[in-house]
Amino acid sequence: MMRYWAPYALVGGESPRVEWGVLLEVADGRFHTVRPGVAAPPDAVRLSGLAIPGLANAHSHAFHRALRGRTHVGGGTFWTWRKQMYALAERLNPDSYYRLARAVYGEMVLAGITSVGEFHYLHHEIGGIRYDDPNEMGLALVAAARDAGLRITLLDTCYLAGGFGKPLEGVQLRFGDVDADGWAVRAEALLAQLTDRPGVDPYRVRVGAAVHSVRGVPAEALGVVAGWSQRFRAPLHVHLSEQRAENEACQAAHGVTPTQLLADHGVLGELTTAVHATHLNVPDIGLLGASHTGVCLCPTTEQDLADGIGLGRNLLDAGSPLSLGTDGHSMIDIFAEAKAMEMHERLRTETRGHFSAEELWTAATSTGHASLGWGSTGVIESGARADLVTLDLDGVHLAGIEPTAAIFAATAADVRDVIIEGTSVVQNRVHGTLGDPGALLRDAIEELRR
Repeated sequence: MMRYWAPYALVGGESPRVEWGVLLEVADGRFHTVRPGVAAPPDAVRLSGLAIPGLANAHSHAFHRALRGRTHVGGGTFWTWRKQMYALAERLNPDSYYRLARAVYGEMVLAGITSVGEFHYLHHEIGGIRYDDPNEMGLALVAAARDAGLRITLLDTCYLAGGFGKPLEGVQLRFGDVDADGWAVRAEALLAQLTDRPGVDPYRVRVGAAVHSVRGVPAEALGVVAGWSQRFRAPLHVHLSEQRAENEACQAAHGVTPTQLLADHGVLGELTTAVHATHLNVPDIGLLGASHTGVCLCPTTEQDLADGIGLGRNLLDAGSPLSLGTDGHSMIDIFAEAKAMEMHERLRTETRGHFSAEELWTAATSTGHASLGWGSTGVIESGARADLVTLDLDGVHLAGIEPTAAIFAATAADVRDVIIEGTSVVQNRVHGTLGDPGALLRDAIEELRR
């Protein structure tokens, strides 16, 4: 059994709170004992600063990281940005994708992220030609996460159309599986591969499902993906109402909102997480809340792409658990996402104080992990997976703050140490196996630019 002692730790499940002098005993990758209010035992490893649960990044497109700092000059919209993203997607192969994703996941671990939900739709070769193993690109992502040391839920994405009534074309052909049944067969094969694959720890890997969007998956195919998720009790994620144009096109094609279309085809529910959910009407919010469909907000990406400001407070009040994602990776910082969730509400309403610190901590940790199928994760309590992240309270940035309020003040740069299921992955801001993820990122991105 390993013993740790933290001067401060964020403990508890539904209403996390900061306690002083917390003894943490870990056995078989889980917390055995969590005992606050004790002096540091001489045989315990002393953690510095504030110990918090591992953070969850519930929505990632790993290859988008190569666009950081390269798509910000000039004007445009989401749709003009997408052209640059597609140009990048054309250049990736399994080897280059592995190298890029390994470095991206290394950056995530340094930022205190211990689980990632990879919304994966870059499945095939140029022109839609299948690799010898049709899941080779997905397996490259799993290998990258393994080597970076964090858990991954590979959200295998069904993507069949280029818009309502439009076929896939160009680089989009890499995303498609002909039809929903073809997607389901390939996804089930991936699930079987990862259940018994040498070098893959099944306790660090999940396979989930994803509907790219209502414009990317025809209405008649939605039920196939939802049924697959229910059959395997797997997480199901879906981009929802990120753009007003999607809402308008869905109304024109089906006479209902995207949320209503998903509800009509059995997609909503406790296994499901809607990503973005930016442009909703009141009935949409009611449908999501009443079905306990989760919502993953990605505020820094929504800012970057000029998507709009979501309705996080309304959604949480309606019954939708909230989680956070870094999506396009304009930055990888769950603290920034949590702060922006509150700040967006302030800008929208011109009043302050919409989310408590406890609500923001929960969105950044336990509900994010749960949305990816990782129960008993993202909390510091007996029986939970032993993920610990320490924040430097002595540095100039956080010196003198109230520890509970660190969610409003911390950044990824304040993370010092990361322990995942009892295994040290980052010590004093150094990744134990990757060395310098910055150098790996630079090399992987330069390779794609040649």
